Amino acid sequence: KISIEGASATTLSNNDGHFTFVSTMQGEQTLRLESPEFSTRRVPLVLEEGTFIDLGPLYLEVDFTIEKADNLIILAQTELDSDEATFMPNGWLQAMRDVFLSRAAFDFGQAFFRVRGYDANRGVVLLNGVPMNKMLDGRPQWNHWGGLNDVVRNQEFTNGLAPSDFVFGGVLGNTNIDMRPSRLRDGFRFTTSASNRTYTGRVMASYNSGVDEKGLSYMISASRRWGKQGYMEGTLYDAHSLFGSLEYRLDSRNVLLFTSIYALNRRGRASAITEEVFDLVGKRYNPYWGYQNGKIRNARERRIAEPFFQVNHYFSTGNLQWNTSVAHQFGKHGRSRLGYYNAPNPDPTYYRYLPSFYINSPIGGNFESANTAKKAFLANPQMNWSKIYTANHNTSSYVLYDDMVNENRFMASSTANVKLGDYISLDTGFHLQSSRSKNYAVIVDLFGVKSHRDIDPFSNTRNDLDSAIEKGEDDIFNYHYRLNAMQWNTFGQIRMDRSKWAAFVAFDYWAANYQREGIFRNERFVDSSLGKGERLTFSGYGLKGGATYKITGRHWTTVNALRAQRPPTVRNSFVNPRENNQVVPMPQLETITSIDANYFIRMPNILGRLTGYHTRFQNTTDINFFYIDSGLGSDFVQEVLTDFDKLHMGVELGVEYQVSSSVKLTSVMAFGKYLYANDPRVAINFDPGVRDGQGQQPIDPTGTVDLGYAKIKGLKLGQGPQTAVSMGIEYRDPNYWWIGGTMNYLSDNYAQLSPILRTESFYLNPETGEPFPDATPENVNRLLAQRPLDSFYLLNLIGGKSWMRKGLYVSVFASINNLFDASFRTGGYEQARNGNYGQMYQDKLS
Repeated sequence: KISIEGASATTLSNNDGHFTFVSTMQGEQTLRLESPEFSTRRVPLVLEEGTFIDLGPLYLEVDFTIEKADNLIILAQTELDSDEATFMPNGWLQAMRDVFLSRAAFDFGQAFFRVRGYDANRGVVLLNGVPMNKMLDGRPQWNHWGGLNDVVRNQEFTNGLAPSDFVFGGVLGNTNIDMRPSRLRDGFRFTTSASNRTYTGRVMASYNSGVDEKGLSYMISASRRWGKQGYMEGTLYDAHSLFGSLEYRLDSRNVLLFTSIYALNRRGRASAITEEVFDLVGKRYNPYWGYQNGKIRNARERRIAEPFFQVNHYFSTGNLQWNTSVAHQFGKHGRSRLGYYNAPNPDPTYYRYLPSFYINSPIGGNFESANTAKKAFLANPQMNWSKIYTANHNTSSYVLYDDMVNENRFMASSTANVKLGDYISLDTGFHLQSSRSKNYAVIVDLFGVKSHRDIDPFSNTRNDLDSAIEKGEDDIFNYHYRLNAMQWNTFGQIRMDRSKWAAFVAFDYWAANYQREGIFRNERFVDSSLGKGERLTFSGYGLKGGATYKITGRHWTTVNALRAQRPPTVRNSFVNPRENNQVVPMPQLETITSIDANYFIRMPNILGRLTGYHTRFQNTTDINFFYIDSGLGSDFVQEVLTDFDKLHMGVELGVEYQVSSSVKLTSVMAFGKYLYANDPRVAINFDPGVRDGQGQQPIDPTGTVDLGYAKIKGLKLGQGPQTAVSMGIEYRDPNYWWIGGTMNYLSDNYAQLSPILRTESFYLNPETGEPFPDATPENVNRLLAQRPLDSFYLLNLIGGKSWMRKGLYVSVFASINNLFDASFRTGGYEQARNGNYGQMYQDKLS
């Protein structure tokens, strides 16, 4: 790819590397030469009108930063496999071209830093032009292509609100992963890795045939990652990935592509712990596992197996690029957990088993019992599988079960990029996604007994009135329902590019519908659990635009703005889909308003970007699940927040300075402010019939209590560190070895607050219904004051060496994260179990 820096006009060389580039720009300019997996080369030129320049041979060097990114992806699988992929949701390899995104992904990422504080569902990830974000929560599922690093190397990334060729996009940016064999490096590649992070070993092999004389090319790739446990104790890892792709060039204009991916992932999970547990047993402790017959057994495992198949047709002429695709994905996603019924909580870190329970007693500290509890916990800190089998001798006190999602997804996409003239281009497209999923719990292990009575322990009611109450292993129990969802969108985008300025405007329109269908008739919701519920329908629009002013070929500025409506995710549309068809009252479209301004510099020795952004999310919905024990009653409840606004604003800076041909300095800074922008409305949903705190009448026959507004406007969001600063140095030796280090400082990280504690109900004494006399605004504010978590520093080192021998390229890579072994809180949340002033005051007092 050949371009003049600061201009959008580009051309491509032919297969032999020859090119001719025509430009109307004059004066001192910089020619930019880019090729996948090679270092970008910049050639200074002086251009004059009517002049032809023969540049002769221009050699590109293998890009070690791509190798660095590739290996860091391999080693940072902890974050990739996390539920939210919080820190760097897309643009893995292309991010290496932007020093800020590179540092955010590979240095700040271990501290759960989120770019601009956004969730991963704010960006779009596409495979060969098809969006892969799940409709359930809007996030991409990285495990679908995990371990296939050779396959995902060719990425086209747009940051923030910048225009994309493939999709209207989100505020976090968009990544299209191009898996065509003809666009990837041909030949054989083998990788092996060892790590003490998430897994201990990894092997991967890939082969790309290259394009033959008939226009046929193919690529296959396979990998295996494994480990009895990662850095966290008891976190087994077992993953297999397979990829196959066949590309056939019918003629000069038409190409067919078939792609298949099968990634099987089994993972033992780890638990968040409190400071008390941390002080007792250390940072690698994980309470989810214990020994059974001398082997590690984790009660919380995640299994994902969702094959993906895709067919693409590419049509291209001089002025038109048209990609049409259909894809199908299906399979299972399961999470295991240990259920207990009229039996003690098996979690070793349950608060009643810890020393603090006896020290914080309402009748005074019992230090003798606290010391006994400490000794007992230290003697047996892990899950006790033997006790679970013993407790199940006569009855099913404990059940190991899987929460399962069996999903069928169909996706279709068609995008066209048209060059309308020398300065104008048009991008347009259509995307469709439909999802049908079965959601249920299935019994995995009854620990020696033959059956389990399928009854809710809180209300002593049946979960399914229409089937046998006794359930055995492999039987579905607890809940069973379907979710059907469909969404389509179409977008159009016009771009203009002149010598000194460029501009674009884009528009999209979308529609979506969701519906729950109950398969179990739940005794607690006899009239609203079975059959199809209300069909939710949404539609809306998005509008964005931007302008670029080219000060010179080395300095330019951009401004982009967006106004868009988006539907709530499927997860935030149904209050308690496991038990009933109830939908969120008056579901609203989320409105997003965002603007960013950027300054870019591309000097021979200095590259940099300065960005300011301001984004407001309005009318969002959020649903949380937890156990409550207060004046509102005692039950496992759903907290529904509506009319919820969030504000994200801040500044990003990334600069790299090439001191010499061997030494490069980098500096990255992120200063953000992520706030609750209004006071949302809060409702609590109980099972009907749950009694109040005095055990009297049901709280509400509908099971819903409206708590009014939570006074949280101006408080900080728990979205990871809001301040991050990094300094780095890198040395690259002419003999093809390199070493680098980064010093990172992160701060302004806040725990997720509990809205229910900031409603009027917090002030009320459940025994009298009147406010607590000493629940003054000053005392309440002191009790609920929001304080940041501790700031911390991280030092990371990386290095590598490469060799070229008779056409064989070999590289070795090593990294050490957190060299000085710093310990820090990654986040947290306020408990909402005791939701009134009296209970919390006594807890703090003790």
